[in-house]
Amino acid sequence: MASDLPINPELEDIDGKIQDIFRALQNGFQKLDKIKDPNRQSKQLEELTGKMRECKRLIKEFDRELKDQESRNPPEVNKQLNEKKQTMIKELNSYVALRKTFQSNLGNKRVELFDMGAGTSDAVAEENVKMASDMSNQELIDAGRKQMDETDQAIERSKMVVGQTIEVGIQTTANLKGQTEQMGRIVNELDTIHFSIKKASQLVKEIGRQVVATDKCIMFFLFLIVCGVIAIIIVKIVHPNNKNIRDIPGLAPAAGRKLLSLEVLGN
Repeated sequence: MASDLPINPELEDIDGKIQDIFRALQNGFQKLDKIKDPNRQSKQLEELTGKMRECKRLIKEFDRELKDQESRNPPEVNKQLNEKKQTMIKELNSYVALRKTFQSNLGNKRVELFDMGAGTSDAVAEENVKMASDMSNQELIDAGRKQMDETDQAIERSKMVVGQTIEVGIQTTANLKGQTEQMGRIVNELDTIHFSIKKASQLVKEIGRQVVATDKCIMFFLFLIVCGVIAIIIVKIVHPNNKNIRDIPGLAPAAGRKLLSLEVLGN
């Protein structure tokens, strides 16, 4: 294929190495199809992956050399060389897809990013020349274990947070229960105080009524006594010689009062 284009020795050497790798990949995948042992298949896939990495490197090197020689080559030659580069990229993508099929059968699905059609620019083509996976099976296993450990740690942290939340909820419930009981006791005490105040008010009113009644009785008796005294005085004045009426203590008889008055006047 190198003799079809007038290319310099550097590009021809790179092209030869790339074609050797393509033949090795073709033979390797044919052998892989006959291998039944999963461990041997995995090992064979790792070897083929290494060859595809090398092929990717050579294609990028071919592209850099092509850009260096672009100003010295005729436009038609540059066009043909670019088409050759795109053909190599497509062929590498076909082996990547084949590798993906075998690896999916082994249960190790990986993502390939090979989108380098004929219409893409050289810069995008160079950036997109990527292997489907740059990790070996052991590296993938280690990464998987690390991810599982991180997931377990996250679960444990979540369990701790849930446990702490439950404890806070239990403590809050206990506090609310205690406060509710305390409020109940306060309400009961307020009811007792209100009842005591009501009974005290009734008692005070009752005492007040009794005091008023007692005062009325005392006034009534005093009134009777005063009326009696006045009546006796009037009777004594009207009937001074009536012996049936006793003298009021502190008051002298009427005749005595007259004699006493005369004696005072005579002196």
